[in-house]
Amino acid sequence: MPSKNLNPPPGLNLFPSLKPPQKTLAFHQILVLVITFLAYASFHASRKPPSIVKSVLGPNDHSNSSLTESNLNSTLLNSSSIDAGWAPFNGPRGTHRLGELDLAFLSVYSIGMYFCGHVGDRVHLRYFLVFGMIGSGIFTIMFGLGYWLGVHVLGFFLAVQVVCGLFQSVGWPCVVAIVGNWSGKEKRGLIMGLWNSHTSVGNIVGSVLASGVLEFGWGFSFVLPGVLMIVVGIVVFMLLVVSPDDLGFESPGKEIEMYAEVDSVRSSEEKMESEKAGLLETGDSDSLAAIGFFEAWRLPAVAGVHLSHKTAGILSTIFDMGGVLGGILAGFISDVIEARAVTSIVFLLLSIPALLFYRVYGSISMFANISLMFLSGLLVNGPYSLITTAVATDLGTQTMVGGNSRALATVSAIIDGTCSVGAALGPLLAGYISTRGWNSVFLMLILSIFLASLFLISVARTEIKAKLNEGKWFWNSIGGH
Repeated sequence: MPSKNLNPPPGLNLFPSLKPPQKTLAFHQILVLVITFLAYASFHASRKPPSIVKSVLGPNDHSNSSLTESNLNSTLLNSSSIDAGWAPFNGPRGTHRLGELDLAFLSVYSIGMYFCGHVGDRVHLRYFLVFGMIGSGIFTIMFGLGYWLGVHVLGFFLAVQVVCGLFQSVGWPCVVAIVGNWSGKEKRGLIMGLWNSHTSVGNIVGSVLASGVLEFGWGFSFVLPGVLMIVVGIVVFMLLVVSPDDLGFESPGKEIEMYAEVDSVRSSEEKMESEKAGLLETGDSDSLAAIGFFEAWRLPAVAGVHLSHKTAGILSTIFDMGGVLGGILAGFISDVIEARAVTSIVFLLLSIPALLFYRVYGSISMFANISLMFLSGLLVNGPYSLITTAVATDLGTQTMVGGNSRALATVSAIIDGTCSVGAALGPLLAGYISTRGWNSVFLMLILSIFLASLFLISVARTEIKAKLNEGKWFWNSIGGH
């Protein structure tokens, strides 16, 4: 029987054929997954420009590394030149100031997550999500406007990042709560592995957009992702159905599991991108002009060769391409062996030698660089999708949480907000540590991964004991009983 208080979005009123009974519950479940996928992918796409343009804004060792008082004004007037950098980030403390931008954004993002999760449980989720998307798009564009307005004041960029971080914190609690309203338990690991690839897909799209227009001025690298965010926000407003009740459907399942992204692992991705720039951008600035993505595959080696900022940015998407496969693969494996924490630990431990191999052999050739970058992304993103699945399994045993869909936004916000503390500190630490050499940055990455593995051991032990008590071994699960 239809619900008395139906609340379909405007798009479904414009196109009645999308409403039940013309369309089934399964159709709308898929539609919700697709729209929330696009929504959060656009959030990540709008976060990519800062990491892509850092090499343009910051100090450049091989060009004009020192500025005299006599040519400072001309540098400010011609800061659009890629090699000149952009004040106030092109001075001796430029790397630190770029790290401070990351810290400002992620600190507000993590703090805002707690409040937005609380608010998300008390307001209409579609309106709240659209509010966050439109605000994020506007302030991403505002950062880019600093290019055309000739802004060289650190406070402007910090203020924009702070407000943008607040709007960005709206996204995750909303999409998790909405997907939770529609999700069942069947093949959840595989489905959520596919859905969680929105992060990698968003990173890829953001990197390609920002890199593709970088040669025309770094401001375009912010404007395009910002516009994309606003456009997707309009789609969300028109088509996203928050709950099956809004269309008269019954909830597909009583027991709802919370999936929150792990920004501490995401910070590893961001720091990996910094390393890619370090490996790919050594040598003289005029060694090579910009080349296409597939042309890069034909380069015999990259050691000592400088690649353009555009090419380096496009190549950085290889990490996220590996991440897409990693999330799906980890989700599938966790479904087969029914042990998500164990799967996460295995992926994490394997990522340590992958990072070491990338550091040692990544500069031998373009093929080695791309292959090891893809492998690192695959192994890092598997736990990225599954760590909070293991946490959610523990939370699901609590009677005060289990089955309460209205608590989803708050609980997922607490998880994600807490994890974002690591993401806030990561880029700042990387900025300082990188001045001592990239080996130190990789050591920090490996230590972080090792600690993440340790934190999962207790959950993994619980999973293994449960299997032993049931008389199930992992290899028996794979081979059949």
